[in-house]
Amino acid sequence: MSSENASTVFANVRPFGADPVDLVVTDGVITGHAAAGQGTGTRVVEGGGRIALPTMVDTHIHPDKTAWGQPWVSRRPAAGIAELGRADAELLRTLPAPVEERARGLLAHAAAHGTRAVRAHADVAPDFGLAGLEGVAEARANLAGVLDMQTVAFPQHGVRRAPGTAELLTEAARSGLADFVGGIDPIGFDDDPAGQLDLLFGLAERYGIGIDLHLHDRERAGLDVIADVIDRTRALSLGGRVTISHAFALVDLTEGELDRLGADLAVTGVGLTTVAPAGRTLPVNRLRELGVKVGLGSDGVRDSWSPFGNADMLHRAHLMASSLRARLDDELELGFLAAAEFGADLLGLSAVDLRPGSPADFFLVRGECLAQIVVDVPARDLVVRAGKVIARDGELG
Repeated sequence: MSSENASTVFANVRPFGADPVDLVVTDGVITGHAAAGQGTGTRVVEGGGRIALPTMVDTHIHPDKTAWGQPWVSRRPAAGIAELGRADAELLRTLPAPVEERARGLLAHAAAHGTRAVRAHADVAPDFGLAGLEGVAEARANLAGVLDMQTVAFPQHGVRRAPGTAELLTEAARSGLADFVGGIDPIGFDDDPAGQLDLLFGLAERYGIGIDLHLHDRERAGLDVIADVIDRTRALSLGGRVTISHAFALVDLTEGELDRLGADLAVTGVGLTTVAPAGRTLPVNRLRELGVKVGLGSDGVRDSWSPFGNADMLHRAHLMASSLRARLDDELELGFLAAAEFGADLLGLSAVDLRPGSPADFFLVRGECLAQIVVDVPARDLVVRAGKVIARDGELG
């Protein structure tokens, strides 16, 4: 069968809200635009004038912790990361479904709502070893072709604070089970900045994997860790393989301080992620102007930390725009760019711009323009991966 005969036409769609066209797709790639009603191919999928947007990327999610699809969990009071970590371990023991089933259900839901890739953090700790990471890896295998995934071995309970965790991180890196090793607040929580960072950067150098560090510490503690991470990344030439998640210390900086530190992050290739918490969302636009890669993520979804979350990156784009008090159209559109283009950039994925040559990874929604889509968060009527329809009306299949 010739390439022309194998083409699919997604008829009467509006890329980014522009005028209607027919998208011609061949072998998973957009090969052309035609005037609406003029595209030819062996199969036609009617778009009905819907807006076509690139599928999105969740750069920070914890699918091992989720109670998604499980009986309701009533959460108890918890003060601080240590107590919340213990609640995580208890939830893992008591939920009826194993990690793989819960993670797969949550990530299938994400894919059906237009997410094409995630960076998935999974807890490793002496209480449960590598079981969470293994379950997430099983979910990745089961969703192959629907959702791409990078895995992070994450020491939620600390490294120094939880003896045996360093050995588990080492095994996760050595075995190839994890694509990244994680860390958590080397000063404020683990109280061992040099030791934790020595371990993470040593594993990254030895096994050729990346680093994704949770950093909630603010003010001097957070800034000292960021400076140390920049220095180590530069010394080991690990640019593009190191991410700092949350990085709340950057939110409090003056414009001049942010510009100086942002320039250092950009030059050394240290990326950032935010989950758009109210009042603590990173200044994404300015950081991108400085050349820093910044991704957007869901964080925990209906876990022991919070009953909220839905792994819908369009909703997360809405939350980001709201957190940054967006009002103008371009400010609203920034939320979507963070959920799609910026996330793909951080994870090293092919860009999707819906032009000829672009991967045919997109979804269709009803609306007038992109800014309105970010505000309204409409249903995803159709989701396409590699030129194939994988979901309709929020359901895979």
